[in-house]
Amino acid sequence: MITFPCAKINLGLNIVGTLPNGYHSLETVFYPIPIYDALEIKAMDAKFPSDIPCDLKVTGNGIDCNERSNLVVKAYDLLAKDFSLPRVHAHLYKQIPSQAGLGGGSSDGAYMIRLLDERFRLNIGNPEMERYAARLGADCAFFITAEPSYGSGIGDILEPADSPKGNLSGYCLVVVKPDISVSTAEAFQEIQPHKPAKCCREVVRQPIDTWKEDLVNDFEKPVFKKWPELKAIKQHLYNRGAVYAQMSGSGSAIFGIFRQKTLGIEEEFPGAYVAVKVLD
Repeated sequence: MITFPCAKINLGLNIVGTLPNGYHSLETVFYPIPIYDALEIKAMDAKFPSDIPCDLKVTGNGIDCNERSNLVVKAYDLLAKDFSLPRVHAHLYKQIPSQAGLGGGSSDGAYMIRLLDERFRLNIGNPEMERYAARLGADCAFFITAEPSYGSGIGDILEPADSPKGNLSGYCLVVVKPDISVSTAEAFQEIQPHKPAKCCREVVRQPIDTWKEDLVNDFEKPVFKKWPELKAIKQHLYNRGAVYAQMSGSGSAIFGIFRQKTLGIEEEFPGAYVAVKVLD
């Protein structure tokens, strides 16, 4: 059985406080985008000589990872504690850029929970799958339904967002991810939590023309200070006609939203990953 974990962007990301456990509380709108990995599982034959219950193979572009620490394996191990799961072979083909703020690893883990639930008829249900996913990572729970969602807490408390699809349907999304890796932990250290002038949930209800002034990613200031190349990419997208551009998550992917498909923009970012997608 095969599934296709999607990426996400953050429409606004505000660090609003610090929790007693030391984590930061945030407000964001998660939005799924049509960039996908591929994840397949097959039941392992009883005669197959493996001591590993989830035998994961990872392929794709730019892959350098430890399969045993992958969230796909961790998702299997998490469910195996509560359910009688057969051993499986898993194949993950990576296309979502890593360390980009696009949620690729989180999506893979959440979609593994969904895949195991469907394949082996565990009948867990979405709310419980979200609780399992949240134990894998802060933004994993979003990918159980992968619907536009307002996230609070550490990103694990989800509420339906008034869908911005009315604003974004038919728009062209350009994602640019240069060869830069941003440490989320270091980025957090530079943040001074504060409440934004407007909550991102309210801003995405507004016409997209107002987002440039009202929708903010708090990570941009410290990350752009260290990596001015990222700020230049954002400005380039605006110069090319984007109605809104922002860094996703803690970076390093920058996205721009255009009213029409932008031809030839891939050639303007040599050496970078560039995806051009029309939104549904």
